[in-house]
Amino acid sequence: MSAGEPGAVRDGSSKGGPRAALGGLTTRGRSFLAAGVAAAVCAYVLGQADLLRVGLLLAVLPLVCVIVLYRTRYRVTGTRRLSPSRVPTGSEARVHLRMDNVSRLPTGLLMLQDRVPYVLGPRPRFVLDRVEAGGRREVSYRVRSDLRGRYPLGPLQLRLSDPFGMCELTRSFSAYDTLVVIPRTVPLPVLRLAGEASGYGDGRQRSLALAGEDDIIPRGYRHGDDLRRVHWRSTARYGELMVRREEQPQRARCTVLLDTRQVGYVGAGPDSAFEWAVSGAASALVHMLERGFAVRLLTDDGSAVPGDGSDGFAGSTQESADAAGLMLDTLAVVGHSDGGGLSRAHDVLRGGNEGLLIAFLGDLDEEQTSVAARMRQRSGAAVAFVLDSARWSGGTDASAAARAEERLRQLREAGWIVVPVQPGADLPVLWQLVGQLRTDTQSAGNGGSTAFPGGWS
Repeated sequence: MSAGEPGAVRDGSSKGGPRAALGGLTTRGRSFLAAGVAAAVCAYVLGQADLLRVGLLLAVLPLVCVIVLYRTRYRVTGTRRLSPSRVPTGSEARVHLRMDNVSRLPTGLLMLQDRVPYVLGPRPRFVLDRVEAGGRREVSYRVRSDLRGRYPLGPLQLRLSDPFGMCELTRSFSAYDTLVVIPRTVPLPVLRLAGEASGYGDGRQRSLALAGEDDIIPRGYRHGDDLRRVHWRSTARYGELMVRREEQPQRARCTVLLDTRQVGYVGAGPDSAFEWAVSGAASALVHMLERGFAVRLLTDDGSAVPGDGSDGFAGSTQESADAAGLMLDTLAVVGHSDGGGLSRAHDVLRGGNEGLLIAFLGDLDEEQTSVAARMRQRSGAAVAFVLDSARWSGGTDASAAARAEERLRQLREAGWIVVPVQPGADLPVLWQLVGQLRTDTQSAGNGGSTAFPGGWS
């Protein structure tokens, strides 16, 4: 999160030589130079030696300032620190800048400037009057973005100026940092969806994580093993003490599927349907990680994050913490896919014990509805938040709404818990209604056509 460059600060524009340094003349310097040249010409025409001296003085002063400033080599170090380096959209991060003068001579007037993208706000500038030998100066500024993404900060620039204000030269470091603006997450209520499948909630795998079971394959005795776990039959067979091996605890699994097809969403910007889906996916994966699940993020193009461990799931608590940061970083820069459909995500889910599946889907046509319905057959419990982007963009087509409602019905019949998302919907409220809908579905037996409160019909 910090970057520093000790040593003399190099002038990026000085590569062009003295000619580039002359380009650093200020308005005052150019005025003095022009006045000096004019006075010298007039003195030559009029034969006035005193006026010629004045003209030479006016013309030489800015040139001397250019030469002195061009040959100046300050030995300073610059450090940048982000606090924090990963922020949600709409939140502020503070950038701390520190300048150290490591030379034996004091510096002159310095203007400190940091390069920031336009979306983070105006370019910050600070004036440092004088930095004594071995001294330091610390300044800070704030940045904020309503758009998620990865934004470079830097390089840090120093604008040098002479005492007379005749010339200014910009010298810059080369190091930069990156501010990651992740989707905003919201806390979700805890739901009890136990028994939907092994690997979710309080199901069988959850119990194994607490107790463990004996594996039929024994292993050699190790110092500290409980003698009550000695497997005598294997001991007699191998001629050495063997113990029953405990099964490694298995964590319940959850896959968060994010539909990024461009054809599935209409509109753009912080309040668009796609941004709501990205924020919802981020909130869901953070919530499930906090509940102790092994979570992975899956997109419609088949890309799985974090991608390590068994079947792409993080295998330990520490890995989950790292995976959470990796998944949020991925969501910070995720964009629309090429529109290839959900088939590649379906292939990733095929044949595996994926536990809970939470999907955030855009508009579905008949083909994509069929693919999504088949995903439910290869998963334990499945919850789908479906966004009708036409409504998010202000559309009121009755026939389109009827077709969307029919596809929701097909997903319900396939076993999905379907949640239609209205424009500006509150995810915690919808999350709480998921539990209510599941209870209603169970009360109705296999009544997959149970209506969801607040639907599109």
